[in-house]
Amino acid sequence: MAAGKIRLGIGGWTFEPWRGVFYPPGLKQADELAYAASKLTAIEINGTYYSSFKPDSWAKWRAATPDGFKFAVKASRFCTNRKVLADGAESLGKFLNQGLSELGDRLGPILWQFANTKKFDPDDFEGFLKLLPATQDGLPLAHVLEVRHPTFVDPAFVALARKYGATICLADHFTYPMIPDVSGDVVYARLQTGSDDVPTAYKPADLDLWVERFKTYAAGGAPSDLPMADAATPAPVKPRDVYAFVIHEGKVRAPAAAKAMIERVGA
Repeated sequence: MAAGKIRLGIGGWTFEPWRGVFYPPGLKQADELAYAASKLTAIEINGTYYSSFKPDSWAKWRAATPDGFKFAVKASRFCTNRKVLADGAESLGKFLNQGLSELGDRLGPILWQFANTKKFDPDDFEGFLKLLPATQDGLPLAHVLEVRHPTFVDPAFVALARKYGATICLADHFTYPMIPDVSGDVVYARLQTGSDDVPTAYKPADLDLWVERFKTYAAGGAPSDLPMADAATPAPVKPRDVYAFVIHEGKVRAPAAAKAMIERVGA
């Protein structure tokens, strides 16, 4: 049984401190996406959380990246920052129809990020999950739920995510809960505890550890060293593509961390 693909990257590509550190001196800003995509295997688009973009922008992003590259897309905050999640159908439609399908085969998972004050309410969350479409303009969609309140560390939440085939984001964060349970067809991690004081954001031993975890997920398993919210109900064993993004505070060393893990995956 062949393992899934492991894709590693960063959040966004326009960041001034990366110029001269990750990006070569003198590189035109217009060429930064193409450069980043030549060194990394995925990028999480963050600007879509705050605003929408025209179809031409999405098409240009696709054209700047090589075959096999993937974009994850953070959904609009207007879809998730609301008291009653099921009331977000109109906002969800606006987000999905702005031009995402112009990415074509570059379109990876969609990240639905919830405020750290949003608590787990099964009925409320199921109302939201029912809104998520399986496809957009014929393209299959993979949905990822990034929850930040400790009430989500609950077997009932894991079961609900599995019922609708949604992936629970594995958050490596100082305060937000880590829920490493497999619930969807992909695995999605956001590594947020790195430091710019370390040349590769994470120490070599920690990079080794994360890569081994990703390999376990890709092969269809789940890392035994991570505490599952629903340890009594393991997910079916099957290969899964893994997406992991380094997005720590400061994030100057995030590209170096992603590149170091790509080297380890290749090795």
